[in-house]
Amino acid sequence: MGYCYKDKYDLPDIQIIDSPRNFDFFLWQPDRLYIVLGRSDKPDLAVNMAEAGRVNACIVKRPSGGHAVVLSPRTIVISAIMKGHGLNGRKVFDRINNIIINVLTDLGVKQVMQRGISDIAIGQKKILGSSIYRRRPGHYFYHAVLNHSEDIDLIDRLLLHPRREPDYRQGRRHKEFVTSLTREGYNLTISQIIWALGKRFGQAMQQ
Repeated sequence: MGYCYKDKYDLPDIQIIDSPRNFDFFLWQPDRLYIVLGRSDKPDLAVNMAEAGRVNACIVKRPSGGHAVVLSPRTIVISAIMKGHGLNGRKVFDRINNIIINVLTDLGVKQVMQRGISDIAIGQKKILGSSIYRRRPGHYFYHAVLNHSEDIDLIDRLLLHPRREPDYRQGRRHKEFVTSLTREGYNLTISQIIWALGKRFGQAMQQ
């Protein structure tokens, strides 16, 4: 047992970063436990390294901002490319998060909303964290992790408290701040959510 570390981001969604389309997307269910660091994160300041080794996590650094997140087979990764004159990070977050919020709402999830800079929450608890990477002016790579059913206590053990946090977090630990769809009582399957997201993102590609 032990953790692995990669300072080059090579997870499956990276394949769309050079897509020729102005809008493209990639949805995937991770094959194992990953801890993905933000661009400015240092492993020993963001991660409980002893716990990461105990659970055999793979630590990967991404090119985008934000802080460390946990990916696992109990989560869904939602990634997209947006290109266009006049685009900025705020517009990218708002457009893509709005698609996700509409999908979750259509699936029956209540009180789902954008909070902080780019989180999606159910009420006061985070259900999705996202970040973006600007390749060049007008070319953005967005990726997010939606917590379907990952154990909140595991996330709390793996991640140290971030150096910066959104106002609505109010100093709460991960286990008090983060939730999952199953924890909130929603009996939705991962395949059902991915299908619904794929349909809505596919429609957005045609616009």
